Amino acid sequence: MSSASRKARTLRVAALRPAYGKDLADGTSVFFAPRSPVCPWCGSGRLGEHLRTGDLLQHKPGVFVLDRCHDCGHLFQNPRLNERGLAFYYRDFYDGLGEERLDGLFSGRTAAYRSRADSVRPHLAEGAVEWLDVGTGHGHFCQHARAVLPAVAFDGLDRSEGAELAEQAGRVRRGHRGAFPELAERMGGSYDVVSMFHYLEHCTDPQHELEAARTVLRPGGLLVIDVPDPESRYARLLGRWWLPWLQPQHLNLAPVANLRRRLAETGFTVLTEEHTEAHDAVDLVAALWIALDAVAPREDLPWLASAPGAWRRAVRTAVLLAGIPLLLAATALDRLLARPLAGRLRLTNAYRLIARRDGHVPPPP
Repeated sequence: MSSASRKARTLRVAALRPAYGKDLADGTSVFFAPRSPVCPWCGSGRLGEHLRTGDLLQHKPGVFVLDRCHDCGHLFQNPRLNERGLAFYYRDFYDGLGEERLDGLFSGRTAAYRSRADSVRPHLAEGAVEWLDVGTGHGHFCQHARAVLPAVAFDGLDRSEGAELAEQAGRVRRGHRGAFPELAERMGGSYDVVSMFHYLEHCTDPQHELEAARTVLRPGGLLVIDVPDPESRYARLLGRWWLPWLQPQHLNLAPVANLRRRLAETGFTVLTEEHTEAHDAVDLVAALWIALDAVAPREDLPWLASAPGAWRRAVRTAVLLAGIPLLLAATALDRLLARPLAGRLRLTNAYRLIARRDGHVPPPP
């Protein structure tokens, strides 16, 4: 980062600090809904605490708990963030201060985007295809998937302004901004494919999202879902440092058997289940980076009461520089384990389901 960029960021952080101070004046308890006594997936009351952690990426204040249902295995944030909390913890992550950093990260994932498109290609009908990418962000998947699927017309949908920016940049044909279940009715039967790549785990009510997908799909249309796999061995081995926990953003983490059953109940037939193909080989390097970042003093952030001094900035730089050899070693090990060992050892951190919309309308699950 150039000195001019650093100075501009310092000024932006200083300008945001009063608003964050006001938001935090009443503590973090105002950001949570009441604790749920039952599992949101199956309704069981047999719950147990699975993970307790803080915000390890943005380092905003707060403690977050994931409970596990002892009957169905579903993991969910409990108590869950309310609308005020979601707005607070998402702010400056994908937009604002975090927009440039995340945009650079997502734009550099060309191989992963093309791999997703390759997984779907054998199931596509011939001719023109209308595809809606839900949770599209800035539309980078659609931009790169077009090289693999030139006959597909990609639209994007997102709660943030990213969908509109994606349309302006030409990455999607149309960018829809808003909540998917609320927009679905006016899109009824408009699409041949709906994709949800690492979207469903962010949703307060996954069932409503699946029903919305069924609404916008034509009979025989495809629903493609990528989500973190809470049954990954890395989830146990790395504990709170496992990146896909992503607290406080990930609200629901469903084991694959649960999601397969729910899709069947919602009127879908699962065609393909993929684990190795959905795996992102970053578990070790991400865990090490998160740990180093937790040990090092904080960078200047608007939710801190004051900016860190020169000494703390120097210590942070020293800690992160000292960790570079370890990060390089972790990156190499991630790649060595990625294929074929990750699947064989159940280290894959995500799974993908490709399902076909059935013609009949099922009763509510």
